[in-house]
Amino acid sequence: MHVHAHPDDESSKGAATTAMYVAQGVDVHVVTCTGGERGSILNPKMDRPDIAANIAEVRRQEMERARDILGVTQDWLGFVDSGWPEGDPKPPLPEGCFALVPLEESAERLVRLMRSFKPHVVTTYDEKGGYPHPDHIRCHEVSVAAFEASGDPERYPDAGEPWQPLKLYYSHNWNRPKMIAIHEAMLEHGLESPYAERLEDWKPDPEWDARVTTRIPCGDYFGVRDQALMAHATQIDPDGPWFVVPREIQQTAWGTEDYELVTSHVETSIPEDDLFAGVTPDR
Repeated sequence: MHVHAHPDDESSKGAATTAMYVAQGVDVHVVTCTGGERGSILNPKMDRPDIAANIAEVRRQEMERARDILGVTQDWLGFVDSGWPEGDPKPPLPEGCFALVPLEESAERLVRLMRSFKPHVVTTYDEKGGYPHPDHIRCHEVSVAAFEASGDPERYPDAGEPWQPLKLYYSHNWNRPKMIAIHEAMLEHGLESPYAERLEDWKPDPEWDARVTTRIPCGDYFGVRDQALMAHATQIDPDGPWFVVPREIQQTAWGTEDYELVTSHVETSIPEDDLFAGVTPDR
């Protein structure tokens, strides 16, 4: 089970991992916490009044296409996008948005889905949200709370029979070592790197980078990932920075998607190359 904040996150964070496991016969479920209603239209080709006026439905349709490409099942957690607060100081978050819903309420919905789907492995964002969008941070908080509560019969007794997922991971797919490797590979091929300016501003943090425990070799599925990304046409410009780096360079320079094992109820050894390491067929 992958728990994400908005439609398109399932395609931009860990989609090749998803596609690889689906190809191996794994039943993969995506939970999308919000509808992305307050998200900006990031593809100039889609920035039209008719799209903006129906953004919630458009993004729902985009999610359906991405879901079919990845071969996953999916549920909406049913909360409203909090939006990205802009300004100095930043304005208050909108009333009733996902980030302001009491944690007990939002976690209960996710516990209900965990007990229904019965995942062995759950992935979500780290405590920083991957980036500090209020919905990403809340997604982290809700995922951790639900993972801890799902197997406890005294928590949410009306949310189904208890089920304890065995492993919890945080996604670290945009880490600095990966960006450096792709940046240097682009320069070696005589190509302009889209990451030069970002790397200048990204201060090294070896302790953070060392948190990665698990690298999934899924480069063969980068093409499926890219198709799923392009399904989110309001969010992804096919001529934009997502696709500047040739896929072959990505596969050669950094052919994995990376995770941090946070909690494990099974024995495993670090480093891992499989999210299911230590999980046996009887569970």
